[in-house]
Amino acid sequence: MELGLNTPVSDFPGIGPARAQKLAKLGIATAGDLLHYFPRNYEDRRSRSSIIRAPEGEPVCIQAMVAETPRLSRVRRGLDLVKVKAVDHSGMLHITYFNQAYLKDALRSGEEYIFFGKIEVNGRSKQMTNPVTEPVGKNTVTGCILPVYPLTAGISNNLMASLTRRAVDGCAHLVEEALPKTVLRDYELAQSDFSYKNIHFPEHFELLDLARRRLIFEELFYLAAGLALLKGRRSGARGPVCRCESLTSFLDLLPFSPTAAQLRVMDECREDMAGGRPMNRLVQGDVGSGKTAVAAAAAWVAIQNGLQTALMAPTEILARQHANSLRQLLSPAGIRVGLLVGSMTQAQKKDVRQQLKAGDLQLVVGTHALLSGSVEFGHLGLVIADEQHRFGVSQRAALTAKGERPHVLVMSATPIPRTLALIVYGDLDVSVIDELPPGRIPVETFVIGEDKRQRMYGFVRKLAHEGRQVYMVCPAVEDNPDSWEGLPDLKSVTSYAEELRRQVFPDLRVGFVHGKLKTKEKEAVMGAFSAGELDVLVSTTVIEVGVDVPNAALMIVENAERFGLSQLHQLRGRVGRGKHQSYCVLVSSSRSEVSRTRLKAMTDTTDGFKIAEEDLKLRGPGDFFGNRQHGLPQLRIADLAGDMRLLSQAQEAARAVLTRDPNLSLPEHQAVRERIHTLFAEQADIFN
Repeated sequence: MELGLNTPVSDFPGIGPARAQKLAKLGIATAGDLLHYFPRNYEDRRSRSSIIRAPEGEPVCIQAMVAETPRLSRVRRGLDLVKVKAVDHSGMLHITYFNQAYLKDALRSGEEYIFFGKIEVNGRSKQMTNPVTEPVGKNTVTGCILPVYPLTAGISNNLMASLTRRAVDGCAHLVEEALPKTVLRDYELAQSDFSYKNIHFPEHFELLDLARRRLIFEELFYLAAGLALLKGRRSGARGPVCRCESLTSFLDLLPFSPTAAQLRVMDECREDMAGGRPMNRLVQGDVGSGKTAVAAAAAWVAIQNGLQTALMAPTEILARQHANSLRQLLSPAGIRVGLLVGSMTQAQKKDVRQQLKAGDLQLVVGTHALLSGSVEFGHLGLVIADEQHRFGVSQRAALTAKGERPHVLVMSATPIPRTLALIVYGDLDVSVIDELPPGRIPVETFVIGEDKRQRMYGFVRKLAHEGRQVYMVCPAVEDNPDSWEGLPDLKSVTSYAEELRRQVFPDLRVGFVHGKLKTKEKEAVMGAFSAGELDVLVSTTVIEVGVDVPNAALMIVENAERFGLSQLHQLRGRVGRGKHQSYCVLVSSSRSEVSRTRLKAMTDTTDGFKIAEEDLKLRGPGDFFGNRQHGLPQLRIADLAGDMRLLSQAQEAARAVLTRDPNLSLPEHQAVRERIHTLFAEQADIFN
């Protein structure tokens, strides 16, 4: 069968409708998709040994002859054993296969096979259990570097490897070489067909390194070029001109003196908004650094110029909190602030929508409800997205589409190392609020093991009796050991809250909240905690971006090793907002050296950016972005943190190409343009 890149996988031998559906779950529909479905790991099955010299406990290939007819025995229902003896010139090997009854007839006495597995020694006898087995000379799953793929139920690694082998042999040479010749030459990159063959089936790890370097560079090149195109579009676009000579009148509204860092970022926003092109700025600041005041300043500038502002928050609780604080701050200046969230009545929503369309509301705070098609603005001039990592590029674009190229300000309390921020937010200008308001008492942080649990409970009770409140965060919602790799000792919100209520704190008011609760239930519990009607709130990380409770003075995180450092830092930021000394206790029984090092970083500093750098070193970027990497395109092979050096080379190459051809309109850059559109497929319209 002749293959093309668009040949459906259902045309491959052995792939019926059921398997095709399972492959579709992995995003594989064609031969071309198989080429781009990269291994997550590799198993070196090249090393061979005689039976007598085979090291114990290490994977190894042994060539041996089956010395007798295999014996099948049924131990009990659902458990078959096939036992066989194999010999080479140096000795005998006893092999056992579980639940592979077909091998009784498949393995033939007197024939030689390669057995790949770990040797176990029992007295003088050598054994192997469930080795990978194939006849000598076949070399499809032994005697090679085997790719290991991400899988789904019903799709084995052997099946995936054989499908990919067919795709590589049949059409790797058909993938168009998209990188410009100058880039291939200047950065000494391997050719396309070589790279696809060796990323899947390398004969040596040196060849794999060459293939990986080429494919990672290529992906980062398209990402950098795409983001540069976005930025270029913006710099050529006209945005509303907001004139504002001085922020003095706004600063007079503030009940506190802003820090120098806040003033600097407010001025950066003011200059952007006066420049005649749409502002597109990210404001990064640690928890409590005063980002909301910066957002209020930008809103005030827009409103002074007759424009409306929309602020989008990730949760209803946060939206209500922002609406209340902005109303208090701005209403003395005659500015009307509205709220639009899902739990409002239809009549309330309709009233807000009408006021927005008529231009009577100058500032609206809301959740995703703001993106609804029925929401229209009289004259939207500024869009603010709070907690940017909760919104993708496309959601930002959906809100900005409701105005005439409005200014955009995005805020994030997730500190990201600047090197990473420049690529992750490549279409944004980056500002950092790098100082905290004076007078904030640093949160004291401790790491404890299970042996200190009773003392910790005593401390909770002591604080509660003093009138303080406590957060207790768990990694799971319900008891479900299966989903946690069989670790039943993980704390789950529902059962832990019940245990605390009945056995540990029967004298305290304990509530719980998690993401699976209905919005109204969540709001009610958080509202009760905020109002001081609960002493202890047991929660998942839904409170990571949450309501401001100045009276909360203790954050306890159970199974702390299960969280990223940046996430732990966000959680710690929920306390220490009032006038009382606050504490963060990280509970972990992990004996892993890496976990201990990570958690110690939390006790050493309260600087979110230092913690982010540490996390980047220890864990890579997944912790900042989860799987979606902040609305950026999903990268197949590149790792934004681990491939930092290649990233800067790719950015340099992209800049050089775009300097020569700013719109990639030359014939030799057509393929690059197409690849960029493919990479940004989910947000393709952002280039229009």
